[in-house]
Amino acid sequence: MTTETLCSHCQLPIGRLSHRREVNGSDHWFCCYGCCLAYQVHHGSGEEPEAAALLIRLGVGGFLAMNIMLFSLLLYGDAFPGADAISGGDAWLSAAVPWVLWGLATSLLVVLGGPFLRGAWASALDGRLTADSLVSLGTLAAYLYSAWQVLQGSSHVYFDTVTMVLVLFTLGRYLEAQGRVRAVRSLAPMLAAERAEVRVINEGGESIRTVDQVRPGDMLRICAGERIAVDGQVVEGWSECDESILTGQPEPQPKAPGDPVHAGSLNGNGQLSVRASVRGDQTRWIRISRLVREALGRKPRVGDALDRAASYFLPFVLVLAVATVWFWASRGNFDQALLAGLSVLVVACPCALGLAAPLASAMGIGQAAQRGVLIRGAGVLEKLGRLKGIAFDKTGTLTRGEFRPVSVTVDGADEAGVLRYAQALASGSAHPVARAVASRAARSGFQAWSAQGLRVHPGGGVTGRIEGIPCAIGSRAFMAQLGWPVPPKLIPNAAQDGCSLVYVGWLGRVRGRIDLTDSPRMESRQVISALIARGLQVQLLSGDRPGPVGALAADLGISGWHAGLTPETKAAIIGGWARRLGPVAMVGDGLNDGLVLAAAPLGIAVGSGTDLAKESADVILPDDGLAALPWVLELAGQVHRSIQINVFWAFGYNAGALALAAAGLLQPVLAAALMAGSSLLVLVRTLNAQVDPAVVPTPPKPLAAARAALLPNTKKAAA
Repeated sequence: MTTETLCSHCQLPIGRLSHRREVNGSDHWFCCYGCCLAYQVHHGSGEEPEAAALLIRLGVGGFLAMNIMLFSLLLYGDAFPGADAISGGDAWLSAAVPWVLWGLATSLLVVLGGPFLRGAWASALDGRLTADSLVSLGTLAAYLYSAWQVLQGSSHVYFDTVTMVLVLFTLGRYLEAQGRVRAVRSLAPMLAAERAEVRVINEGGESIRTVDQVRPGDMLRICAGERIAVDGQVVEGWSECDESILTGQPEPQPKAPGDPVHAGSLNGNGQLSVRASVRGDQTRWIRISRLVREALGRKPRVGDALDRAASYFLPFVLVLAVATVWFWASRGNFDQALLAGLSVLVVACPCALGLAAPLASAMGIGQAAQRGVLIRGAGVLEKLGRLKGIAFDKTGTLTRGEFRPVSVTVDGADEAGVLRYAQALASGSAHPVARAVASRAARSGFQAWSAQGLRVHPGGGVTGRIEGIPCAIGSRAFMAQLGWPVPPKLIPNAAQDGCSLVYVGWLGRVRGRIDLTDSPRMESRQVISALIARGLQVQLLSGDRPGPVGALAADLGISGWHAGLTPETKAAIIGGWARRLGPVAMVGDGLNDGLVLAAAPLGIAVGSGTDLAKESADVILPDDGLAALPWVLELAGQVHRSIQINVFWAFGYNAGALALAAAGLLQPVLAAALMAGSSLLVLVRTLNAQVDPAVVPTPPKPLAAARAALLPNTKKAAA
């Protein structure tokens, strides 16, 4: 930075005293902190304007609060000798101070209390009582009581109570917003995808556009060291690209004409000309950016529960406050009765409940995203922390999904014909078995046939027509469903019991069988052991035959397994299991898993899976990231425990403090201080919470799931 650098907000030259701040994922320079805050409010995106606006309000409120506290201390310390004199001395000053305090407190109520009052009013119009209702009730009670005392000419006012409650509550909300900003900033540069600028090559030379203006077919120039902002294909130039943000692999990938490039990767030392293959605002990088922002912005399920608790708690507090006033008033001390009732209302404010839970969830989502795990909302994270059981698909999830054909058995046809039909039909499916069959057929060297009218039957097989001949490939159950009998020669014997069997047929008859083998992932055994050690029940649900499924279950130590399942029966089993056990999850990656992941209480997709599986899931693990599952559950468990402790602390504190307040042992100022102090302790504890990486397997590198393109949450639509 030079002395000629201009402030990003006021455009005045920046001197030696300057301030640098990251806004919208990029660095900006400001001449003062005020310009920095103003710039964030007007130009920031997502959580930044909210946090900056809260800090500004907190600064104004803090200035008013200091004056209120100063004058209140003077009153409490009897600093005016003539306070009780009818004339002379400092009587005029003593009478003026409460009015000054009233004016300052009114300004403070507008500046800091406005959001709480608006929230309470909006909830009341909807017929609901929320945490904002409790805050508003306590502060308004203290404010109106003190205003009444001023009108009566008394100096026994508690505007400082209003001050303390609103300042500390606003501070808590600022800490929450700042925690969300910190979580979002930790995801840069991913979340800066929508603000990227690109060089578009046109007839007149080059022009700078925002990435959302890029259309398929546009030519772009990518200079050395720049981050690529589009998905496309290299047309000219040579370089190496760092795709670790997408794949987790640290080795630079060579790029030459014809090679694909992906938005989010970092160009090396060469210059590239790239033709965009999709719209600039539809790249995988941008879709993941939107998903993470959406997840961070969702209200956790526990937040709804807290508002429901407030709807029951507030009437109880009102009854207790009235009973407290009646009890003490019946003993002849009405002033003491009002103070005791006021203390009950002030101490009922549940800021620890309303703030710490969403903050803990936001921090958890941020930690997960840094490690390549995308979680669709705080409610999902909270549900993960209460998980009782987890079911796995077999092929491609616990196994490598890299099938190796062992043998081909035919009946009434030759092997070449069976392989040709198999190759043409398998081209219509992304299932690992279909890919293996197509690969085996391709190695035979004959010219591939073309199939028409291909239709994928999830969990069953593929049907189509080749030169007008109806043909099919799939499991034995699928062939039986079509009404195509399996000849005795193609019925497997004990030697094929551990293999996955694929049948091929045409013209209403099965003509061949392809035997394939698959091996478990290296991390599968460790993951299953870690889940069982956590006390989770584990099941294996597969559409494969009992032989391979049972063998894999025994190898991995899974006691409960089901074979020969269709997607519908998988969903039925998961639903029944959830009703008996509680929160359960399904882990899958294939096309046939889309229905199950959407129907399960919690769906978890591995990043290498199909688009339908990822769209239907609540949690997306990175490519080859099954090993991250225990870490995710540990993170969710810690967030859940943190929320439970916060709730226990808040309810325990409120119960004890309400009893003291009703007994007349707690003054309003002390009630406000203890209540706010409890909330700050909970917030600090939540902000400092981290998952110990030593107790769980090391998760993949950051954003390894980016290669798995994610669309907006269509969980129910996919079902």
